[in-house]
Amino acid sequence: MSDAIIVALITGGITLVGIIASHIGTIAQMEKKSELSDEKIQGQINVIDQKISALSERVERHNQVIERTYALENRMGIAEERISDAHHRINDLKDKPSS
Repeated sequence: MSDAIIVALITGGITLVGIIASHIGTIAQMEKKSELSDEKIQGQINVIDQKISALSERVERHNQVIERTYALENRMGIAEERISDAHHRINDLKDKPSS
């Protein structure tokens, strides 16, 4: 074999080794960035979960207030009817001639 071919094969082999090493380093960097990205996303998911939990509590408290308000309105309506009936009875007693 001629010297030119041997030099070309050696140069090609060294170049191939360099390219493979470069790709391995790039892949390692990409995996590291991916892990950091995954951790960041998980952290954001945890924050969102906490916010949803807090919001759920607030909604539950709001719903309880609405239910209590509805019950109070019903009781108030009944009380108003009883007061009205009492006023009618009092007026009826006032209008009735005493014997």
